[in-house]
Amino acid sequence: MVTSPEVDVSNQRMDAGMPDYSDSDGDDFEALSRDRIPIRSITELDLDAIVRIDSKLNGRERRDYFEAKLNEVMSETGIRVSLVAEIEALVVGFIMARVDFGDYGRTEPTAVIDTVGVNPSFGRSGVASALLSQLLANLDALHVESIRTNVGWNNFPLLSVLNKNGFTPAQQVVLTKSISND
Repeated sequence: MVTSPEVDVSNQRMDAGMPDYSDSDGDDFEALSRDRIPIRSITELDLDAIVRIDSKLNGRERRDYFEAKLNEVMSETGIRVSLVAEIEALVVGFIMARVDFGDYGRTEPTAVIDTVGVNPSFGRSGVASALLSQLLANLDALHVESIRTNVGWNNFPLLSVLNKNGFTPAQQVVLTKSISND
């Protein structure tokens, strides 16, 4: 009986030949956007940058809103999932989200995106996709199975980014009513 020599496979990679999606120096078409743009968890020190980005996008300052949102994501929620994107140590984008542990009779955790912003100078550079990609990876690790957000019907740039990242219209109707003191 002929036997083949023992082959030492302990030093061979099992994923040899497979694309390395975490390698930021790899093929741009295979690398993930979150690997090209540094993403980190949001901190209280990011407030000024977030307000500045939002002001550029909306033409007005909403510091009170973002102070409240930042307080919520930093202290009131059990799981911190809000993120910022940085390029050359400059905050160029943010995504504020939370995990709700059931609503409207559902018991499974659902993530909710409250606010997304990218400095217009860095628009169309993959910042929003990098933020969403990292958020989705983090939520997947937490076993959160769904995510939702509300978007203005005419916010075509954000709708395009969300669509590109796999979001679809939900089977819900949002209702609104003005409240007056009549």
